[in-house]
Amino acid sequence: MSVPDEPEATAAVPLLAPVDGVPPVLDSASDVAAAARRLAAGTGPLAVDAERASGFRYSNRAYLIQLRREGAGSFLIDPIPVDGDLAPLADAINGLEWVLHSADQDLPGLAELGLYPAELFDTELGGRLAGYERVGLAAMVEKLLGRELKKGHGAADWSTRPLPDDWLNYAALDVELLLELRAAVAADLSDQGKSEWAAQEFEHVRTAEPSGPKADRWRRTSGIHTLRRTRQLATVRELWTTRDRLARLRDVAPARILPDSAIVAAATSEPKSIAALRALPIFGGPRQRRYSREWLGAVERARALPDNELPPLTQPFDGPPPVNRWERRDPAAAARLQRARAAMSELSTEVSVPVENLLTPDLLRRMCWDGLPKSVTNGEAPALIEDYLAAGGARPWQRALAVPRLTAALYSAED
Repeated sequence: MSVPDEPEATAAVPLLAPVDGVPPVLDSASDVAAAARRLAAGTGPLAVDAERASGFRYSNRAYLIQLRREGAGSFLIDPIPVDGDLAPLADAINGLEWVLHSADQDLPGLAELGLYPAELFDTELGGRLAGYERVGLAAMVEKLLGRELKKGHGAADWSTRPLPDDWLNYAALDVELLLELRAAVAADLSDQGKSEWAAQEFEHVRTAEPSGPKADRWRRTSGIHTLRRTRQLATVRELWTTRDRLARLRDVAPARILPDSAIVAAATSEPKSIAALRALPIFGGPRQRRYSREWLGAVERARALPDNELPPLTQPFDGPPPVNRWERRDPAAAARLQRARAAMSELSTEVSVPVENLLTPDLLRRMCWDGLPKSVTNGEAPALIEDYLAAGGARPWQRALAVPRLTAALYSAED
């Protein structure tokens, strides 16, 4: 299987503004109801995008919703003042196929508003399966449609009100060509015999359960690797937890309340007074001083913990250890993983799909570490691998491709 030859490059035509102009921002119940009626009267799938305020707000909520449908036009909806008045919109669009780019980023925030697609087409994921080297929205629009999208406000604080005109123009352009892009990606997938693969992947994204918070998130604090004592780690944990609580209450990104570098600095010096705390970098700043008592309280709680309640220096493993330790701890497992990775890399090249989209790396590692019996007959191996991958969430198309390759890689040679 191969990806069609690239067409000769031609200069992309800049897309500077929506063809029908930037639509007004709808922020009243009556405006949303009127938009819902127009969308319901449209035809075909619905282009959807949402803008969040990552890096500025604690929540992952949508601060602007962009919609476009053939025969209805484009709409910009401010969900903040109308979050209790979206039922007409849900009635109009929840039964439709939605077209999004990187759908997993926006679906959770839209679900919080009661908005769910009946079907999904993810142009970014479709581009990966089609073997495109670049799968950003602008890159794909240029490659497939010959248009140039001006980017620049994706990382902006979309909780700002009122939203600047140039931001709204940017937001409207994000759905201006999404339906045309869907058609082009779908055609490529069909030509490559990958339509069913894509359908299974889109449905997997659409029906995915919200992921819960990971354990020990405080261990992701930048710079924590410089700390060598468990008491210092306890200080990081207490400061991180305090910051997270304050950030959630204020709906502010945690790093804007206290950066990771300040947490590590406090864990290193373990200040015993507010004066000592404020002498540290960052803690003396006007935004942090107001919480000095909170920060010092976190340090004091860590200092008072008995030794048996201190966190271990390294995070307990949920699954296999880091791969760089396999050779020492289980050379046979390391050899299995090497063969399995080589087989999946070869398959990736043959079908022009990124290896991580063929199987998640974590599932492959778990299977090679301790997921399969070490000695089985060649006849038993395919079913065992099939069952393991299915239990791990691999889709049918992935299993159909991977099982024969992994059977040969894992059971054709002695460990």
